[in-house]
Amino acid sequence: MTPHKITVASTAAIATLFLSACGSSDPFEDASTAPSTPAEANTVIIGTANFPESEIIGQIWAEALRQEGFDVKVASGIGSREVYLSALEEGSVTLIPEYSGNLAQFFGDLPAGADEQTVKDTLTSVLPPSLSTGEFSPAESKDAYRVTRQIAEEFGLATIADLDKLEHITIAAPPEFAERPAGPQGLTATYGIDAAKITVVPISDGGGPLTVQTLVQGAANTANIFTTSPALLSDGSEADLVTLSDPENLIPPQNVVPVLKAGSLPRGALETINKVGAKLTTDSLVHMNLRNVGPERTEPTQIAKEWVHNNT
Repeated sequence: MTPHKITVASTAAIATLFLSACGSSDPFEDASTAPSTPAEANTVIIGTANFPESEIIGQIWAEALRQEGFDVKVASGIGSREVYLSALEEGSVTLIPEYSGNLAQFFGDLPAGADEQTVKDTLTSVLPPSLSTGEFSPAESKDAYRVTRQIAEEFGLATIADLDKLEHITIAAPPEFAERPAGPQGLTATYGIDAAKITVVPISDGGGPLTVQTLVQGAANTANIFTTSPALLSDGSEADLVTLSDPENLIPPQNVVPVLKAGSLPRGALETINKVGAKLTTDSLVHMNLRNVGPERTEPTQIAKEWVHNNT
């Protein structure tokens, strides 16, 4: 297929829709946007990445901690992993929602086909001494390769390996995905796909409506969209997409996990967060994400208050 261009008007409209849901202007802000002052003693400062799910989880933790009498602030939309982990290590935030497999791969090498225990063991060995983690939640949000149903049926695509049936593979994804282990290098190393036929179409909306529209309009033939992200178009309707299976486990387990500045939390705070995490499920993330970016357009703070009220 020959991709066709997205009009400037449609791109702007879609970007506006997504950014209003996120509540920030740029998913990949530079380090200057991170909090610049050290965390206050006895105050929990929760940082979040610049996509809705991270904000929702951060607000859930904040609400649960406040109910237990802790002083909490939320630094929202700090940016990409490189930016918010720097903020965490330098102490301007004390806590960040993270995803286990991606965190392990950021700091070290994760064996191919890693299971949850392997991810835990790897994190223990590669995490800097200045950082520590809480308990893994059963809730999981994984990178995934999605294609339109039309492309899946036309080329017989069911697994990630089947992408090799395409003459060219154009992936709508965040810019840094080009260097991520689950990105082009993983397609080549794990599935033997020729690197020369793979191109990343950089889109900075974390798999949101602009990414979905790029895929549906044909400017890309696959997209990196999280398993918990609703695939919504600019009008709020859901796109008809197929998630390709991953038989070789290119994409490792991605349990939600709190990562924190070691020794920075007040006594009892991590226990509260771990209890909340134990009740969080993948299905609840899907539901809350849809409430936020779908037609309901509920703010993360309200979603968090309702979830905590119903689950604690």
